[in-house]
Amino acid sequence: MATEAANGAEHAEEAGGLVFHPMDQFIVKPLFGDGPVGMFTVTNVTLWMGLTILAIIALLVLATSGRATVPGRTQSIAELAYGFIRKMVEDVAGKDALPYFPYIMTLFMFIVVSNFLGLIPTAFTTTSHIAVTAILAMAVFLTVTAIGFIKHGAGFLELFWISSAPLPLRPILALIEVISYFVRPVSHSIRLAGNMMAGHAVIKVFAAFAPLILGSIGLGLIVTPLSILAITAIYALEVLVAFIQAYVFTILTCVYLRDALHPHH
Repeated sequence: MATEAANGAEHAEEAGGLVFHPMDQFIVKPLFGDGPVGMFTVTNVTLWMGLTILAIIALLVLATSGRATVPGRTQSIAELAYGFIRKMVEDVAGKDALPYFPYIMTLFMFIVVSNFLGLIPTAFTTTSHIAVTAILAMAVFLTVTAIGFIKHGAGFLELFWISSAPLPLRPILALIEVISYFVRPVSHSIRLAGNMMAGHAVIKVFAAFAPLILGSIGLGLIVTPLSILAITAIYALEVLVAFIQAYVFTILTCVYLRDALHPHH
């Protein structure tokens, strides 16, 4: 796949056209060699997932190992993240959801660190791939569903029965609720992957116009500064999006957990 994209770029360049492939940055490639990607192939995704885990360990374990009374910068960040997610879980899902806080904290840290590492030039954004976000979303879906049935048994099905609605409408609303429940992992995963992919693709598109000044000074004097300004603005927006998307994914997880713990609400 990567070879075909490279060959296409070479042919287009030979034809003298302006060529850029904003989606090439999302191609999964073997880390060693140029062979096909198999189930156990170490790829660029593997590398950046590993770096994400190492970064989380460095922030939450190594930076807080001293437990300083007056925390340094990294310890302050770790404590802020801990307090922020703990308060979110308690406010959204209730105090009885706190036993599940470690899972939600891990989920948030993995997504937010992956998003921020993806902003490093030449880095690979793992959360831009639906294969990654779908696994995260499906894990949340299966976990909260299992919790719902373990805690309430068949009573968990009350989540789909709107008792406050008029009786003739309840079966219709129940069907709608069931469909929306099973659509959750789809929307949960596509929202994160789509937003991360879109922002990085737009940056790549504007970056392709930045070198125009090297080929055409007249046009480049106008286009190149504008493209650099656009890249800077979008990059700043992506920094915000990187945090917001992790926050949205996490708070939706808390909402789903609340439904599992309190299906009658």
